[in-house]
Amino acid sequence: MKSTIMSSPLLLTCMVERAGKLFPDVEIVSAGPDGSVHRYTYRDLYGRSRQLSAALQRANIARGDRVATLMWNEHQHLEAYFGVPAVGAVVHTLNLRLHPDEIAYIVNHAEDRFLIVDDVLLDVFEQVRPSVKFERIFVIDHGSGHLPPGCESYESFLAEAGGEPEYPELAENDAAAMCYTSGTTGSPKGVVYSHRALALHSFSISLPDQLGISCYDTVLPAMSMFHANAWGFPYAATMNGCKQVLPGRNLQPEALLDLLQNERVTLTGGVPTIWLAVLNALDCHPGRWTLAPGLRVVVAGSAAPESMFRRFDKLGVRVIQPWGMTETSPLATTCNLKPHMHGWSEDERYALRAKQGLPSPFIEVRSVGDDVEVPWDGQTAGELQIRGPWVANSYYRLDQSDKWTPDGWLRTGDVATIDAEGYVKLTDRVKDLIKSGGEWISSVDLENALVAHEAIKEAAVIAVPHSKWQERPLAVVVLKDGLKVDACALRAFLEQRFARWQVPDAFVFVGELPHTSTGKLLKSKLRQEFKDWPWEEQVLPTVSGV
Repeated sequence: MKSTIMSSPLLLTCMVERAGKLFPDVEIVSAGPDGSVHRYTYRDLYGRSRQLSAALQRANIARGDRVATLMWNEHQHLEAYFGVPAVGAVVHTLNLRLHPDEIAYIVNHAEDRFLIVDDVLLDVFEQVRPSVKFERIFVIDHGSGHLPPGCESYESFLAEAGGEPEYPELAENDAAAMCYTSGTTGSPKGVVYSHRALALHSFSISLPDQLGISCYDTVLPAMSMFHANAWGFPYAATMNGCKQVLPGRNLQPEALLDLLQNERVTLTGGVPTIWLAVLNALDCHPGRWTLAPGLRVVVAGSAAPESMFRRFDKLGVRVIQPWGMTETSPLATTCNLKPHMHGWSEDERYALRAKQGLPSPFIEVRSVGDDVEVPWDGQTAGELQIRGPWVANSYYRLDQSDKWTPDGWLRTGDVATIDAEGYVKLTDRVKDLIKSGGEWISSVDLENALVAHEAIKEAAVIAVPHSKWQERPLAVVVLKDGLKVDACALRAFLEQRFARWQVPDAFVFVGELPHTSTGKLLKSKLRQEFKDWPWEEQVLPTVSGV
């Protein structure tokens, strides 16, 4: 028996057309590099994305061609998100925070044909330019008036489009976007997203039990549009007709709080380091900012400490923790309480909210140890594996088949437990676990406990080789301005929650911690820096350094 339902492809074009027709006067606000604010509407976005589509067709773009972007979070980037894939091309967002050699490698590996670049990022581009070959380069002028030789004006390119685009007949499994991982080991790896994957992901995160995105929301992505599709926020916000606030390059806490307040933002998201800085700013300037009632803050990229939930709750701000990867488009789980859990104790509710949560509809998860799925008991850990309709099944032009099981499960590299209710909790990355005397220690649990201390701004715990125990944990700590604490006090603080053998034997106090381009702790750099830690020279079981 055949279905009588019409078969219509899930395309990104449908999202921007819907917004242009049904929400034409809803604002899109974009913060400029000079502090100015640009405002236009979905009517404008729809028109300009079509102009971009027509201009690309006039430039003889071909289906599957890659158009790279080197841009901040701004309205022109949103135009590329929709205008490029509408004509069958692929928008390739370049991570501007990577080393120029890495950017050049990515451009060449992807074989990008065109580039759209901010004038404020021309210095980054010029470092890359000798190593790459773009056919055409379009510069967005933010007032500098500077147009390097061989480059063209983005606005002139749109103005010369001449007429309307002729949308090709696209299939929902055609490529729409691509992004490269920013892993700390090996070369970056390309992930190609289909129209269908991005559409389904947008529907998923819009659900009430996920992020609950609707046309009533004002959405500010404080994560990067140049990495992992800004967690799908731009697509879902456009699909739902939300007011969007694009913060540009300035993510300093005061500037971010000004935007959150002035634009009455109801949904935002970013990595933990951003929100820790925001909380500290709120603590230092009580009463300066008034945030929208019911503001939701999505925290991902690395585990959000329980203390962050408690601090935001006191301000009437709700923290939601999801989990995902570049390979999962990216969000695949979200943590919200089930109805019966509202009767739990406060501590039990906070402990659960700090988990990575339940898999999204149509996403399957399992935890595997020694090639066997471990029980969902909340205790037994294994490597998290995942599969679903917006999970990648390969890398672009790279054979790394061992990353996937023969039956299609993505091996994430994350160590996780899954409890009887189905909630996933990441305990570590496989490479970040500490094995001491044959027993495993979770660096993530120790880090989350440390940042709950009133004097600590940020902390990283790493494994350092030890002649007797194989590895021992060492904590690298950043203190809040004006506050002090010594190593002995921190050890006593941790011993309230951990067995003595799990607590770091050494505490190093530093001014800042290294991070990846997407805000994650760069533990590989710390492990390299402290790999020769002189345990045998330590007299006391707990020491501190500078």
